[in-house]
Amino acid sequence: MTLLEGLLWLTLNVYHEARSESQIGQMAIVHVTLNRAQEQRMPVKDVVRQPYQFSWTFQKDSYLPDDPDAFLRCLRSVFLALKTPDPTAGATHYHLDSITPEWASDYTYVAQFGSHKFYK
Repeated sequence: MTLLEGLLWLTLNVYHEARSESQIGQMAIVHVTLNRAQEQRMPVKDVVRQPYQFSWTFQKDSYLPDDPDAFLRCLRSVFLALKTPDPTAGATHYHLDSITPEWASDYTYVAQFGSHKFYK
């Protein structure tokens, strides 16, 4: 996988999962994705496309962004996340605060950024 391909998949993940979130919320999504890739020793693209891990990958007909400005804000968050310490302290999972998935009790709650709760 090339660096550009990794940046694209990180940005797509942030765009589809958290484009309406604050910058820190978007950066937290980046770090979770990177933490999973490191833990599983997989390229970012493969981590993002794993079945039923990130809802947009199986709920959308197209991966293409329809809001170029939001996509560019997400790309900026990716670049900033790559240069900053992980605010999630190593989290590998997150969910919207409006739901409580079954898996959440198997992990340690770390923090909340925007509308997402983070776990490791």
